[in-house]
Amino acid sequence: MASPSNLPPIFNPTSQDVEMLLAAQCHLGSKNLQVHMDPYLWKTRPDGINVINISKTWEKIVLAARIIAAVDNPADVCVISARPYGQRAVLKFAAHTGAVAIAGRFTPGNFTNYITRSFREPRLIIVTDPRTDAQAIKEASYVNIPVIALCDTDSPTEFVDVAIPTNNKGRHAIGLVWWLLAREVLRLRGTLADRDVAWDVVVDLYFYRDPEQEEQKDEEAKPGADEAGPGAVERGFTDNADWGAETGAGVPGITGAATADPNWTDNATGADWAAEGTTATEGAAAPASGW
Repeated sequence: MASPSNLPPIFNPTSQDVEMLLAAQCHLGSKNLQVHMDPYLWKTRPDGINVINISKTWEKIVLAARIIAAVDNPADVCVISARPYGQRAVLKFAAHTGAVAIAGRFTPGNFTNYITRSFREPRLIIVTDPRTDAQAIKEASYVNIPVIALCDTDSPTEFVDVAIPTNNKGRHAIGLVWWLLAREVLRLRGTLADRDVAWDVVVDLYFYRDPEQEEQKDEEAKPGADEAGPGAVERGFTDNADWGAETGAGVPGITGAATADPNWTDNATGADWAAEGTTATEGAAAPASGW
C-alpha cells in the first residue's frame, strides 16, 4: 500500500496496521456502489465485490481522530451504534476516550426535543452505519451537528461530513476501525506519548461477542461429575457417618450407621417389626414389641 501523500510521515500506518486492516477484511465492500463512495474504490473483483482503497481508509481515520481531538470536552462527542456488532465497540471507545455512547436503539428526539429525559447537545457524533443510524444523522442535521460515519460502498452519505470507507458489516472490521480511531485520538491528545510504543489495550475488546456462545463456553468450562472424579461420586453421603457417631443417633440405611438406635429394628429377636405390627393390628390390642 502506498503511503498517503497528504499526511505527514508521522501519521503513516505501520505494516502491522495494514495487515490488521486486511485481516479484518476492512477493504471488502458490498456489490452495490453508491456514487459518492466511488472516490474510495480501488477496484471491483470479478465476483462483483467492490474493494476499498485501504490508504483512503487510513487517511479518513486520521482525519476523524484529528477532528475528535479538537473537541475540548471529550463528553461533547457522542458515539452511536444501533447495530449489535458495533455496540461493544462504541462502549469501549467511550470508556477509553471519555465520549458518550448510545448503544442500541436511538430514541427519537435525543438531539431535538429538550423535554426528553435523554436529551443531549453534542458537538460531534460518530455513527457505525449511516443506514441503521439514520435517525441520529437526521436529527444531527436539524441542529447542525457534524457527523462522522463508517461507510460501506453502498452506504447513504447524505448529511455525513466525514466518511470513513470501510466494511461496516463485519464484526471484526467494525471493531478494528473503532480501535484504531480510539488509539489515534489518544495519541493526538498525548495520552499515548510515543507512537512507537504499542497500545496496551488489545483489539479483541472491541469485537462483538455472541452472548449465547459465551454462555455455552461457561457451561462447558464448569467441572461435571466425570471431571470431578469417580471417587467423589462413590463417597456420596458417607460424611454423615461421622455425624451419626457424634450424635449417637446414627443414620439408617447409610454406610457407617453401626450405632443406630435398636428401636428401629428388633435386633435381639431378629423378628420383622412390620409383620408384628400387622399381627397386633388384627388381633391383640398390645403394641408391637420394640416400639
